[in-house]
Amino acid sequence: MNSISNKKINQVTDQTLVVGMDIAKKKHYACFVDERGRVLKKPFPVLQSREGLEWLYQCIVEAMKEFEKTEVIVGIEPTGHYWLNLAYFLDEKGIPLVMTNPMHVKRSKELDDNLPTKHDAKDALVIARLVKDGRFSYPRILKGMEAELRVGATFRSKLVEERGAIRNQMIRWLDRYFPEFSQVFPSFGKMALAVLEYTPFPSDLAGKELEEVLALYRQSEGLQSPQKPKAKKLMELAQHSIGVTEGQQMARIEIATLVRRYRQLEEEIEALTQQLTELVQTSVEYEWLKTVPGLGDATIVELLSEIGSFSHYQDPRQLLKLAGLTLREHSSGQHKGQKRISKRGRRRLRALLFRVMMPMIRHNEAFRQLHEYYTTRPDNPLRKKQSIVVLCGKLLKVLHAVCTKHQAFDAKRMMQDIFGLETAA
Repeated sequence: MNSISNKKINQVTDQTLVVGMDIAKKKHYACFVDERGRVLKKPFPVLQSREGLEWLYQCIVEAMKEFEKTEVIVGIEPTGHYWLNLAYFLDEKGIPLVMTNPMHVKRSKELDDNLPTKHDAKDALVIARLVKDGRFSYPRILKGMEAELRVGATFRSKLVEERGAIRNQMIRWLDRYFPEFSQVFPSFGKMALAVLEYTPFPSDLAGKELEEVLALYRQSEGLQSPQKPKAKKLMELAQHSIGVTEGQQMARIEIATLVRRYRQLEEEIEALTQQLTELVQTSVEYEWLKTVPGLGDATIVELLSEIGSFSHYQDPRQLLKLAGLTLREHSSGQHKGQKRISKRGRRRLRALLFRVMMPMIRHNEAFRQLHEYYTTRPDNPLRKKQSIVVLCGKLLKVLHAVCTKHQAFDAKRMMQDIFGLETAA
């Protein structure tokens, strides 16, 4: 840890021009300081445009000549997605970009003037002085397939979220107009959607024969053989439905729209998933990740979209920090605080690991046994949730080793690790 910090501090020398930038949607603010934090150029605005960024570059070049600097480093506080345009521009110019922690910026505002005031010019100076102290991290500028996976996976998650919202609207609609529907169709499969398309109200089933209703459902796309028992049960329940009968004209338009949008989202998600799967299969790391039992194509897509290539990480502990799985402790004097994960990392990556670990414990013998050991060991047994957290970190270490060493997953080796733990205990 100290070596990494020292490396960052040593990166800023007396030959380095330090540029701090506060990022905004339309107008950034930049400030130039030297290695000691002395202001070389007061904060000035930079427009979020090609002309504005080119002018910033010229200002940097001129300042390097004026103050006899041979190196430059630009530090920012990441603000949403607005920093990406600047990041790719600086990458084209060969200028290194680093990031400061927003929490550090917030807590450092009062160091100079002892005032809790906040404005863009002040933030730019604070960021610059944090950078010269080595309090920054290195961002990953995604390119090629990594960028495609990140954009595609992010968009897919938004579509899935929208599909969930549409599903909730359909459930709300059914609760009002056909509450008995869920007794027959607990989920929205092909037949459930066909029912909502052709007979959304209980009154639509009144006076009809079973075969007549089934003939209607066969008109639905992708449904050739509707289930008779379900249709019969639905018709029986419809006879005694307590659904609302007022406002049905507009309600029919609503449910038709919801069904149409739900199907559209299903098709879009399926098509996008297929494209992402084909894209990730071209990755060198795909064949090694597939050797791990419990990892499917969808999981690998999400994993690589969040991490990128495992080769970018020299130590698996970097992955733990990225996922927010590093431990934090609050102890003082005789008080020994409980250790908890920091959650200072990519939330989506951490959620993915938790979501993957449950089937992993069921289908991967090595992880199943390791989970059993952690929860049943005589000394300091872990609760199930604690064990899952530990196993998430273990999974990242295993995946890092598999991809960087180009070795298939070895369950026997993990079994030996379990034996080693038992011996040590």
